[in-house]
Amino acid sequence: MALGLRCFRLVHPAFCNSLAALTRPVSEVTLQTVRGRQNDHGQCMAYAAVPVRHFATKKAKAKGKGQSQTRMNLNTALVEDIINLEEVDEEMKSVIEALKDNFNKTVNIRTSPGALDNITVVTADGKLPLNQISQISMKSPQLILVNMASFPECTAAAIKAIRESGMNLNPEVEGTLIRVPIPKVTREHREMLVKLAKQNTNKAKDSLRKVRTNAINKVKKSKDKASEDTIRLIEKQISQMADDTVAELDKHLAVKTKELLG
Repeated sequence: MALGLRCFRLVHPAFCNSLAALTRPVSEVTLQTVRGRQNDHGQCMAYAAVPVRHFATKKAKAKGKGQSQTRMNLNTALVEDIINLEEVDEEMKSVIEALKDNFNKTVNIRTSPGALDNITVVTADGKLPLNQISQISMKSPQLILVNMASFPECTAAAIKAIRESGMNLNPEVEGTLIRVPIPKVTREHREMLVKLAKQNTNKAKDSLRKVRTNAINKVKKSKDKASEDTIRLIEKQISQMADDTVAELDKHLAVKTKELLG
């Protein structure tokens, strides 16, 4: 009986400490010294805490969502045998330049003769710019004249092209002379130009998607030249370039919209 009581005195502190360890983090280790009376020797016993899974809070998750993804930048020289990323970049930049040129020529508060230059006219010889089959001049700040004397057979097609240009123009014809009244600068006209700018931006994004798709398809055809990991990295780089271009297109649209609405 006395021996049993002595064993209980030795085990009891260790048992209590083990229960306490269950509530502590995984990084902590409970170290207790159990001193036994037997032989007057101190015994050191270590109890590892039970692992506890810490779940992410809603606040922590929300914080992570706001962080931008890691950007990558492949060395073009290392993948040039698969695809020329510089050429892809130039194609994407050309989409931006085309939109800027379109804005300057067709999306302005004041319509100018130059705005009609690149209107495409469907003729018997194919699609031709209006300025190649006519003489365009400014009669007054409110009127543009389009002389079709050199190609009178294209007059009807030219009128249709001007009406469908999206510039809110309503041409009038007098023989081979097309009179194009310039719309008044009203709030409705400004909003119509903003709508036109958005349509042109969407068309530019369609062109950009074609560039991206063609580039990725070219990369996929080169699977025999590189590992799957390399192919995925190149595809990610191309997608990143496309995303950057979309952001640039949206930036130009925002600037043009502010300009049009005043």
